[in-house]
Amino acid sequence: MASVSATSLRLRTPLKQPLGSSSVEGRGSIVKLDSVGLTKGFPSLKSSSFRVCCVAKPETVQKVCEIVRKQLALPPESQLTPESKFSALGADSLDTVEIVMNLEEEFGIAVEEDDSQNITTVQEAADMIEKLVEEKGSA
Repeated sequence: MASVSATSLRLRTPLKQPLGSSSVEGRGSIVKLDSVGLTKGFPSLKSSSFRVCCVAKPETVQKVCEIVRKQLALPPESQLTPESKFSALGADSLDTVEIVMNLEEEFGIAVEEDDSQNITTVQEAADMIEKLVEEKGSA
């Protein structure tokens, strides 16, 4: 009787992929584990995946909300959540650039142009800030 088995691990990081239906969105990595075996003489594939995400501190998200609210002149009663998309709040590309500039100034970071173009939500901005602040602290 012959037996064949193999396992592979795939990692990928999406740029704009939301993390399902959780209450907080952010960028993360999808880890997918594929397992191939032979069952009753026929190949079988078992696959499972889970998501790993880094979620910014609540105070960082709150500060991003304050900056976005000020830049877009949103009334205090307007609701901003981590899932809020800048475009849905009425931001155009110039507003988004100015939001990023204000975030750089507030947090003492420098955002690469390529990274700034991938920021579309409050959570994405907060996650990016956390990452850059951490990198700056370890440098």
